[in-house]
Amino acid sequence: MVHGPFHQQEKTVVPSQPTTPQNPLQGMTLMAAAMLVLPVMDAIAKVMANFENMSPGQVTFYRFFFQLACTLPLLAFGAAGAFRAKRPWLNLLRGVLHGTASLLFFLAVKYMPLADVFAIYFVEPFMLTAMSALFLKERVGIRRWLAIAVGFGGAIIVIQPSYAIFGWTALLPVACAFIFSLYLFLNRAIGEADSPLTMQTLAAVGGAAVIGAVLVAGHGAGAADFQMSLPHSALGLVLLIVLGSISGYAHLVVVRAFRMAPLSLLAPFQYFEIISATILGYAIFGDFPTASKWLGIAIIVASGLFIIWRERVRAAQEASGNIADR
Repeated sequence: MVHGPFHQQEKTVVPSQPTTPQNPLQGMTLMAAAMLVLPVMDAIAKVMANFENMSPGQVTFYRFFFQLACTLPLLAFGAAGAFRAKRPWLNLLRGVLHGTASLLFFLAVKYMPLADVFAIYFVEPFMLTAMSALFLKERVGIRRWLAIAVGFGGAIIVIQPSYAIFGWTALLPVACAFIFSLYLFLNRAIGEADSPLTMQTLAAVGGAAVIGAVLVAGHGAGAADFQMSLPHSALGLVLLIVLGSISGYAHLVVVRAFRMAPLSLLAPFQYFEIISATILGYAIFGDFPTASKWLGIAIIVASGLFIIWRERVRAAQEASGNIADR
């Protein structure tokens, strides 16, 4: 096989010990920061769908197009071998999974409040933690399982599910959760064959390609949620560029975090997204959180803080040679 940019031979994924120094606390900090920022992107998608009359399919395509536009220059000015991917097809697959998950999520936020979509979506940490335990053999103790369960309980309090929400629309964030958990699983399973920047650039290529194909097919079929269009205003164009920038740079942080800490340890920090989602939902769309929603948010935050505290305890025990259940 001829080896060129993005065309080196693909290798079988064999999870191995990462070469990046493990720093769970820093990894958790990076993950928490990224999770607080990412809902801004979803709020922009809802604005574009509801106020700019742009279809969710088109918004999703622009997300990956502008993500690629924002990260490609960084890749071009990087190291000499930055364009050489050792696992191009697996990274393209990451993009396909990410693109599909994003499309399902943007479809959901068009019709539902942000906080409700996130609350349903938060079955994903359960899926991700189970994958890490089953396939990567990461040790997940009873305390962490309980913390994840408590955090999910807080998400259920936030959503206050009704029969209307648990119709077909509610299945969109559930499907998104499953596909996105596969994407995050690959972040850890692929290892460190390629740099985070190379991985994200290829993911943007894969995401833009699959969503572009779906968009063309949906537009041809006359589906309202897949109509092709250009931004209707200068503000709309700016918002799309911001959306792509957040997508590219925040997920670089996520990839970095997953190289510094176990996947199962970082999974609960996705609950932090609901904090920003609730604030943005109120500030932009007038979805004022009820007392029970604030209670749910408090529970979610407490579960994440408990995970941080348990990791500090575990690190101290490991240093002293007295390892307890995680």
